[in-house]
Amino acid sequence: MKALNAIDPTLPTDLKPERVWYTSYGSNMDLDRLAYYIRGGRPPGAARTYPGCRDQQMPSRSIPVELQGAMYFATESPVWGGGRAFYDPQADGRVLGRAHLVSVEQFSDIAAQEMYREPGRNLDLGEALTTGRVMLGDGRYETLICSGQVDRAPVLTFTAPWSMHDVRWNPPSAAYVRFLATGLLAAGAWDAEAVAEYVAACPGAIDHWSEQTIRELLGSET
Repeated sequence: MKALNAIDPTLPTDLKPERVWYTSYGSNMDLDRLAYYIRGGRPPGAARTYPGCRDQQMPSRSIPVELQGAMYFATESPVWGGGRAFYDPQADGRVLGRAHLVSVEQFSDIAAQEMYREPGRNLDLGEALTTGRVMLGDGRYETLICSGQVDRAPVLTFTAPWSMHDVRWNPPSAAYVRFLATGLLAAGAWDAEAVAEYVAACPGAIDHWSEQTIRELLGSET
C-alpha cells in the first residue's frame, strides 16, 4: 500500500505557481474519468461531452491524500443522475482524496468544465492561495479551497459555497459511486474494504449504499 502524502497546512507564499495539486474527492479520482476533462469526450455512462483542456497531457503525478472535513452527496447530477460529491472543509472528519499534479492552465480548464463554463482562461488563484478560500460564483463547484501544500505546490480543490447541513442530501448513482470508489482504490493507500466503508458512511450514501454493494461495484478491482 502507498503511504499517504502529508499536507503542509501552511498556505503558499508563491501566488503564481506553475503547477498545483488538483485534489479530487469525487469521480475525477479515477484517471480514466479525469482523462475526459483533460482530453475531451464523453465518459461511459455519462450524459455530457467535455471539451477538454488546452494542455492535454495527463498529470505527471497522482498521490493519495486526506483532507480535513467531510464529503457528502447532494443536488442532482445531469451527467450521472443522483447526487454529486461535495466537500465541506468546516465539518468534522476526514475526506479521502487523490491529488493530481497539473499546470495552472489545466486546473483552470478542469474547474471551468465543472462550473459549466467554457475552458480557455486561467483562474486568478491569488485570493484562494492567500486566504484558503474564494468564491468565484454561487454555483455548485465555484468555491476554491486551498488546504496547504505538498512539495511546495498548492493543494487546491473546488466545492459548493454552502455547508453540508444547508442542503438536502441525495444518494449518488451506481455509475458515479463506481468511478469514485475505483479512483480511491487506485490511489493505493486504501484497500477495497476501507474504500467501501468510507463511501457507505458519507452523508447521502448512508442507508442507500452498503459496504457490500460498493465492494460488488468494484468487482474485479478488489
